[in-house]
Amino acid sequence: MDNVSEFWYIWVDTGGTFTDCLAQSPTGEISRVKVLSTGRLRATVSMVLAQDQLVISCSTTLPDNFLVGANLIASTTGIQVGEILQHDIRSGKCQLRRAMDHQLCSGELLELDFGMEAPVLAARLITQTPPERPLPRAAFHLATTKSTNALLERKGDPTAFVVTKGFKDLLKIGDQRRPDLFALNIDQADPLHDLVFEFDERMDAHGDVLKPFDDEAFHQLSDALLQAGFTTVAIAFLHAVQNSEHERKAREILQGKGIRHISCSSELAPFVKILPRAETSVVNAYLTPLMERYLDGVESALSGGDFRIMTSAGGFVSRRDYRAKDSLFSGPAGGVVGASTIAHQCGEGRTIAFDMGGTSTDVARYHHGFDYQFEQRISGVRLMSPSLRIETVAAGGGSICGYGADGFFVGPHSAGASPGPASYGAGGPLTITDVNLLLGRMDPGLFGIPARIDAARQAADCVYQSIPRERISDLKIDAMLQGLLDIANERMADTIRGISVREGYDPKEYAMTAFGGAGGQHACRIAEILGAQRILFPADAGLLSAFGLQHARMERFAQSEVLKCWDALEPQFDTLVKRLEEQAVQALSDEGFEKDKILLARRIVQVRIHGQECSESIDWSPGQDLAAMFRSRYLNVYGYYPAEKPIEIVTLRVIAATEKIPLKKENFSYQGKAQSVRTIQSYVQSEWQQIPVFRREDLAAGEFMKGPALVQDAFSTMCIDLGWKAIVGDMGTLRLERICASPPEKRSDGPSMQFELFTQRFFSLVKESGFMLERVSISTNVKERLDFSCALLDAEGALIVNAPHIPVHLGAIGLCVRKLLEEYPMNEGDMVVTNHPAYGGSHLPDVTVVSPAFATSGELLGYVANRAHHAEIGGIRPGSMPPDARHLGEEGVVIPPTYLYRRGEARFEALEVLLSHSTYPSRNPKDNLADLQAQAAANRKGIQTLARLADANGAQTVKNHMIALKEHAAQLLAKRLKVLEYGNYKAEESLDDGTLLKVCIHHSKQRFQFDFTGTKLSHEGNLNATPAIVNSVILYVLRLLVSDSIPMNEGLLQQVEVVLPRCLLNPPFSADPEHCPPVVGGNVETSQRLVDLLLKALRLAGCSQGTMNNVIFGNESVSYYETVCGGVGATNEHSGAHAIHSHMTNTAITDPEILEMRYPVRLHRFAIRKGSGGKGDYSGGDGIVREFEFLAPVSLSLLTQHRVEGPYGMLGGHPGQTGRQQWIKKDGRTQELDSICGVEISPGERLILETPGGGGYGNAKENT
Repeated sequence: MDNVSEFWYIWVDTGGTFTDCLAQSPTGEISRVKVLSTGRLRATVSMVLAQDQLVISCSTTLPDNFLVGANLIASTTGIQVGEILQHDIRSGKCQLRRAMDHQLCSGELLELDFGMEAPVLAARLITQTPPERPLPRAAFHLATTKSTNALLERKGDPTAFVVTKGFKDLLKIGDQRRPDLFALNIDQADPLHDLVFEFDERMDAHGDVLKPFDDEAFHQLSDALLQAGFTTVAIAFLHAVQNSEHERKAREILQGKGIRHISCSSELAPFVKILPRAETSVVNAYLTPLMERYLDGVESALSGGDFRIMTSAGGFVSRRDYRAKDSLFSGPAGGVVGASTIAHQCGEGRTIAFDMGGTSTDVARYHHGFDYQFEQRISGVRLMSPSLRIETVAAGGGSICGYGADGFFVGPHSAGASPGPASYGAGGPLTITDVNLLLGRMDPGLFGIPARIDAARQAADCVYQSIPRERISDLKIDAMLQGLLDIANERMADTIRGISVREGYDPKEYAMTAFGGAGGQHACRIAEILGAQRILFPADAGLLSAFGLQHARMERFAQSEVLKCWDALEPQFDTLVKRLEEQAVQALSDEGFEKDKILLARRIVQVRIHGQECSESIDWSPGQDLAAMFRSRYLNVYGYYPAEKPIEIVTLRVIAATEKIPLKKENFSYQGKAQSVRTIQSYVQSEWQQIPVFRREDLAAGEFMKGPALVQDAFSTMCIDLGWKAIVGDMGTLRLERICASPPEKRSDGPSMQFELFTQRFFSLVKESGFMLERVSISTNVKERLDFSCALLDAEGALIVNAPHIPVHLGAIGLCVRKLLEEYPMNEGDMVVTNHPAYGGSHLPDVTVVSPAFATSGELLGYVANRAHHAEIGGIRPGSMPPDARHLGEEGVVIPPTYLYRRGEARFEALEVLLSHSTYPSRNPKDNLADLQAQAAANRKGIQTLARLADANGAQTVKNHMIALKEHAAQLLAKRLKVLEYGNYKAEESLDDGTLLKVCIHHSKQRFQFDFTGTKLSHEGNLNATPAIVNSVILYVLRLLVSDSIPMNEGLLQQVEVVLPRCLLNPPFSADPEHCPPVVGGNVETSQRLVDLLLKALRLAGCSQGTMNNVIFGNESVSYYETVCGGVGATNEHSGAHAIHSHMTNTAITDPEILEMRYPVRLHRFAIRKGSGGKGDYSGGDGIVREFEFLAPVSLSLLTQHRVEGPYGMLGGHPGQTGRQQWIKKDGRTQELDSICGVEISPGERLILETPGGGGYGNAKENT
């Protein structure tokens, strides 16, 4: 039969390691195939007959002559062996075109390269079509990670970026945060674009034209762009969402010049925030040419029929409507669609999709409908695009396992498809796949591709031998392997908590659908960690993303950014919904679908409390009470509802879709116990034992088995653990139920493995607390700038672990808790709040909330605390950071230690009185109280998590691991100090007003001491610091000195002495704020200069900008505060980073469009200050230039440093340039402003802020 006349349905998912394919033949039969995503097959040498003849075996079913023309590649070396001239399908004999270039041996692994894209290879195999013949006609459905991999590997096309004048460095600066809080050598990812073109046009925040579009000027820009060789362009103009006319004109001119690939931000991401919108346009432009070539290559191999591409949102689009930015998560989306289909098939309306593949694990929550997200981050890039809410963790079957400087690790790096796991025989490292194989959690005899268990053992032994003997204790290699699995399971369970518990959903109420090549091997243990009781393991578990494509629909989104309060919008809401419904339906109708067969699948409303940044997704239908639904949702997630605050509608989205494929219900009726035909040695409960192995294809509907047991096919394995029972459904799904709790495991993995697990658990606790605080807060400083920190402390109040937040907070929190405990005992249900510097506070806007955490038994476990910067806390100037305060009382409301909750009962009334009726009261006490509610919610989150941890492992075990974390930090510091020469390390630094800071670090065998004797007695202004700030600085510098990736905790201080005489770093505080020194600059500026001082003494690096460049402005209506990035100092192996925060802060900068929408200001320039870093063998990083125009009368305060003397260079490196600030008055006159100053600004006046560069390291050459 001529197969061109046949019609097939083909579904292909190309992942990072494997490409999965399902197909339905013209006769209705379903076929399956899996190939490597490199477009290759694996084979084994059976026999070498001659130099040009050999016999190979391949597990994939092949048609006659399929291998003719394929190139043989030696897996271990990557050397090309030769081209196949003839192949006999029955004997496996191959005749090569010429003698082999590489000597092969029997048993050696080969790869067969066909020179075609993996989806085409899969389609040819599944239809049994040799390369020389055309494929049959087919409806071809594709999900692919091609664009994702290109983004991760930076393999897109050369791209030009056109942006509003003044913002050429927007994507280089980003949000100004450094990726690693404790890295002196900061690696900054290069932007995707190759060249930036600024264009002089401008809209205001309302979309009104400030600078008209100059057609002639843009023609000139286009010519320059063409001359530079660009054919791919991304455009992002400020406030283009409010008025897209300028972007539209730019597109028309570029198209007229013949440029094909143009991505406009207002079309691709019509939402406020220039940074993620611009990044989205650049990503789309960067990937579009590559994806067009790739899709052309796939489509050209087809012989007609529909060609549809999966999007990240779980629906199909046609080739015409495909956009590269919309398919980055298309493969995982297919898996979620498949998991939801299986769940409904099995009678489950709620499921957690658990997709563990070769490179990573993707998890998602399904609750009678998909959960969406509309902004994602991938490879450091923010992306605005509809996507299923999928969380990814770098722990897949190919995740590399080992032991390094920071202990045991699993991932984040993967062995990928090449070389792959060690057991693939291509020289790969130890991976999770190998660990499962070695522990008997899969049967190598049933593995889909040849497996080399000897190579896996060798890789495991290499890891074991790399462990320092003092860390091993009595750890055996089998226990090490089990421990590595436990680490991976803990990380994956934590990711599932992020899409369930964090959002207010209990995993116990969900069935877990496990799939992917490795999902079934880990599902039982992860379900146990989460408390889930049911697991579904689909018949096509190893190919479920392709199965999901079979059940996905054509979809179209219509969306509108609303940004209006509900009370004002409600009368017009139905009309707005109707308009979007018509748009979505029309989009599908334009694809050829009949309107009466198009469904309005979802209406998703993003709702938030007015003033908050994070919103909740509400699935709304006509007739429902949207406000009541939001109140219920908010209360469920956060535990309280701020009734006095109005609610705001952020966005409205309508999804139109084609009809669903009807589903049959799967039947699970017990018929009898399954009988296994083979067994395998497996490591169960820390012992080796024989367990049954079931070939999946041998199992009949209704058969059941109890764990421990394996169920395996060529594509996936289900490891049924002890305490679980499984039954086979009549459609092939395995349904597992937990029949009893697993007995306590006889652990043999030793303290080192348990240490890694509890470190992960503690870190997860504070991270989740921080996420809660960010979501619920009102203050811009918390929700946008992320100026907060969360910490876990032990029962003595010592810092144990912190989330990667703000260093100046973290070292101070322990001292704060201990000070409070001296006078304020805390019982269960208590929360204490303070901002007083005498009690470990830093400055008044930083408000600390402390809570004790108890086990269910009533035993004190420790404390959970957070510190958040309130945008307004009173004082003589708006923003509560007055440069001219004479005493503490003028800086704002002083909150002495006060019970926020007493035995669970709220006590906000007294605090409200204090905030509203102090001498200099808060200008916005309602926001203060709302943020305190958020801080309380964050602490409650941490308390609950710690209690659960104690319940599961024992209170004493939890406390022991807190001690272990401190001891580990102390040991690492001791190890580092052994290589630091004994002696006195001295340094002096002067503040901009000449005030002296002085330190002598005395290092001997007996002690390591920081002595600040000689520092000036007091500061006449506000640069007085506190012992808490000094503690933070010392802890931070010690953490830099250790350099290993450990949580910053006070174990680092166990061997450290601090001599801190009465001076500006330790001023006296009385009960009366009017008799206390001002400190607001001590926290933000003196802290930075202290880091400069200690790094100078230890000669670790050139000086970074040494300031936070605090900008505060406001009036009676608004208050705004930001810290601004600068240059980083160079080290002896790395140049300093440009335009990024350093040392004691890491707050984000407010997006320019958000800034202009919410505040009476216009941002004219935000750019890197080229050449401001000091020269050296390694040069310091450059600072930035930031230019504001004020649109209303405001009071402006500046707290800065290094305006007099530039940041020092180290060992001959030149200093960085000093910063400066200029006030441009209405009449054009310019006034230089002091480091610390306050001025009254009139509308139309400007501030130009130039931040310092970092110091260089090593002798600077004149020509550098």
